[in-house]
Amino acid sequence: MDFLTSLFVAKPFNILAIAGVFFILFLIMRFTALGEGKHAMALLIPIIAWALYAVWEWAIVTWSPDANIRIDLLIIWPVLVILSIWFLIKAWR
Repeated sequence: MDFLTSLFVAKPFNILAIAGVFFILFLIMRFTALGEGKHAMALLIPIIAWALYAVWEWAIVTWSPDANIRIDLLIIWPVLVILSIWFLIKAWR
């Protein structure tokens, strides 16, 4: 858990990089032969979710940088993991 905390908390550009990885995967699946017969559009949901989380984290860093108890992450992280896994599976089917 400390690894995730050090990777994502107060680092919106790291979070945006995850959204970028999903976007690159979307482009690969959409415009190359690797994605033929796959549902690349399903990856738009995780892209949007990770981008919104990056905006949220940027807002926290900007407006309340001294926030040391982040209860919001108890909801955000499981939702992001579930959405990412679910729509990755859905895209590869």
